[in-house]
Amino acid sequence: MHCGTRPNRIKPNRRRRCDAFSTHSRVGHFYSLETGSRSVAASHALPTLSDITDHSGIKAKEQQTGRIIDTLNRCIGLLPSDKLQHVIGIGLSGQMHGVLLWKARSGCVWSKRNFFTCGDTSQLITWQDGRCSSSFLSSLPKPDSHLGVATGFGCASILWHAKHRPEFLEDFTAAGTIQDYVASMLCGLEGCVMTPQNAASWGFFNTSSNQWNLDILKGAGFPLHLLPQCVPSGCVAGRTCSEWHGIPAGTPVGAALGDFQCSVYSCKSAGTDAVLNISTSAQLSFAMPANFKPPDSPQPASSVSYFPYFGDSYLAVAASLNGGNVMATFVGMLTSWMKELGAEVSDTGLYEKLIDCGLNAGTSDLRVSPTILGERHNPLGLGQVANISPANLSLGHLTRALCRGVLDNLTSMMPAERLEQAGVSRIVGSGSAIARNEVLRQEVEKAFTQPVVYGQNADSAVGAAMVLCDLL
Repeated sequence: MHCGTRPNRIKPNRRRRCDAFSTHSRVGHFYSLETGSRSVAASHALPTLSDITDHSGIKAKEQQTGRIIDTLNRCIGLLPSDKLQHVIGIGLSGQMHGVLLWKARSGCVWSKRNFFTCGDTSQLITWQDGRCSSSFLSSLPKPDSHLGVATGFGCASILWHAKHRPEFLEDFTAAGTIQDYVASMLCGLEGCVMTPQNAASWGFFNTSSNQWNLDILKGAGFPLHLLPQCVPSGCVAGRTCSEWHGIPAGTPVGAALGDFQCSVYSCKSAGTDAVLNISTSAQLSFAMPANFKPPDSPQPASSVSYFPYFGDSYLAVAASLNGGNVMATFVGMLTSWMKELGAEVSDTGLYEKLIDCGLNAGTSDLRVSPTILGERHNPLGLGQVANISPANLSLGHLTRALCRGVLDNLTSMMPAERLEQAGVSRIVGSGSAIARNEVLRQEVEKAFTQPVVYGQNADSAVGAAMVLCDLL
């Protein structure tokens, strides 16, 4: 399936806002963006509370699709109705790699603002799904792509089900990311359209030819009818087939984009900027030259990957699995310990106290390697603590060392010399972990020789709206 469709050209009209929704593992964001000034006219965020506890022992990581869609509808319902009536387009972004399956239908089948029907969709299998063991992954054929395949990647997850639960796949006719599903439902599409940004995150997709590895996947037993149709990043997928929370029917809907690319787009203002994002995970990236071509095959030992951006361009990305989730795990561990000792405190209260302790510590000679989840290029390299002494065992020292460890790990994946060779002159910091953790911000500024600034609108939903505004 070739990514050769031309972007739909839409003439501007009197409505002056682009809206965008971004879904993450725990929070749904909705923004309304003024097209002229690109300022945020209205926004709302709510927790999805969609995580499903796995009791099967197979390392499944899934989320309830219905709750995510409900969060989307509630976010939009809380925005001013007069602003929604003047929307010129809807942009979508969301977490990559994950996969949702559904029964595609012809035409618009949703009403009363809700397009989720229990039984018509699977649960969302997220990027954190761990069912694809190293032995299972090694049994898969090598992809015709510069990007490898890991557990939690859409194609790998479907291949796992094809082997272990083939009856599960028989119920569905389409598959995509959660954001692709929203685009399909809004536009009443018969199947799924997917941009190279999301397709590359699934694996078995060649970004140079913009084609799925059809022969390879067929040989591996992949149900090819589930593969989405590929369309260019930054094009329009279709138009809303019904009025939606006051947004008129016929409003253009952008083909869903990757949350990482949209986050970069929202805050990268110069070609010499590198963007550092630390939220649940962590990424450090910069734009490659216009004539750059990725390698012909995966480089599994490399800590730097090349993600498709817009047009034929690429981002060089050090994508760490260990970011804000490391601090969240630390907080959870302490909370559990305190509960066992008969003292309870909220995670939020404890997090704030730890930040205060880290600020008071100032510096620490304690060394923490916080790679508790491993890394895709080194899955067996787990966390370590070193240089322990009686003088550095306080919570302040440990918090400081943990934050520095996140940066040390990221800069080991993308060394300073590589940034200098690429001509990077500034680091743009973004992400929820950076925003709420002053200790982490201090360590960010120590980690780089380049000046560090913090993006004002570093958000994937804002980026998705900006992309659509540029198109319209």
